[in-house]
Amino acid sequence: MSESIVIRGAEPADAPGIARIGVETWRNAYAGLVPNDYLLRLSESRQAVQWDALVRRQRGADTVLVAESRGRHGCQLVGYGSCGRSRNGPLSGEVFTLYIGNDWQGLGIGRRLLFGLFKSLSERRIDDAVIWVLSGNPARFFYEAMGGTRVAERKERFAGTLLDETAYGWPDLKASLAERSRRV
Repeated sequence: MSESIVIRGAEPADAPGIARIGVETWRNAYAGLVPNDYLLRLSESRQAVQWDALVRRQRGADTVLVAESRGRHGCQLVGYGSCGRSRNGPLSGEVFTLYIGNDWQGLGIGRRLLFGLFKSLSERRIDDAVIWVLSGNPARFFYEAMGGTRVAERKERFAGTLLDETAYGWPDLKASLAERSRRV
């Protein structure tokens, strides 16, 4: 591959690319898991406005990272993730989002983004982290492969339906980061 992937902090100009990836991956990953009418109503323009506001107000432990492909055809966003203090436990930090464009999955970009988010949390003295995943989402296998262990389950009301979610946790981010650096 003649492309290089750069992980960096998101900027407001990234909002349309983040929105494009978000809508694309939601429609692909969550078909059959969330109501189809919700997926059909997803709007890149509305998502872009929301991401622009979120990126502009990053502060404290909140971080938005993007994965950018740089190559002979220019630059394009291919993934993104966000993290911060946990919204409702069971650990102190939380990865809120982690999405890789459909054509870019399986290339190690998700791993790089996940550990970039862990590093950001660790630098802010957040020692552990969780990510909530729809229990039927095949991405759960990725989180298990990245060392996440099941730490909680819940039912979450979303788009007029009740969804089963599983939390994967990393109780020691510094150890997870050290383990990753030994493997590289």
